[in-house]
Amino acid sequence: MRRIRRFIDESYSELKKVTWPTREQTRNLTVLVFVISAVVGAYIGFFDILFNEVLKFVSTTA
Repeated sequence: MRRIRRFIDESYSELKKVTWPTREQTRNLTVLVFVISAVVGAYIGFFDILFNEVLKFVSTTA
């Protein structure tokens, strides 16, 4: 039981040392993640459609 208590105390002590981001930083980084995810999704979607059409063309002409 002492080991668990010591672990909790040390964890709490370490959490006090953390520099947490401000609300504005959190918002900006969240928006950045959404934008990058949308760009990557569009990139993958574009090439998925392109390769699909190429395979359709190749399979119908063969």
